[in-house]
Amino acid sequence: MVMLQVYTDGGSRGNPGHSAYGFVVKIDGKTIKDEGGYLGVETNNFAEYTAIIKALKWIATNHEKENIECLMDSLLAASQLSGKYRVKNPKIKSLFLQVKSLENKLGKIVYKHIPRDQNKEADKLVNVALDKIIYGTNILH
Repeated sequence: MVMLQVYTDGGSRGNPGHSAYGFVVKIDGKTIKDEGGYLGVETNNFAEYTAIIKALKWIATNHEKENIECLMDSLLAASQLSGKYRVKNPKIKSLFLQVKSLENKLGKIVYKHIPRDQNKEADKLVNVALDKIIYGTNILH
């Protein structure tokens, strides 16, 4: 069975502030899907979880029952989704439960924290979405 690698990132400029998500799905190192989008004024954690949900929804529709390695630079989200930390914030708990519900449509999923410099593609999608809203451009500043 194929192993999908999914890189996710969410960010906000201010916390809360303008926020966006980004995700990149790869098979054997080749990108098969990437997406980023603006979320409005939200927290960084909301954006991180939204990126994971958007990625898993796409995978559930297009690669159901595939095994997934979900890589993110959010230690908090990776630790919560792996069961190491509890989720206390009610809004984040709702997003956490959405992720857990999506897991039922997927194969085995592993959540891993990675350093920020290994998550550049997803991070770029976040910044492009934010720059488009804030500066009216697709160019990173």
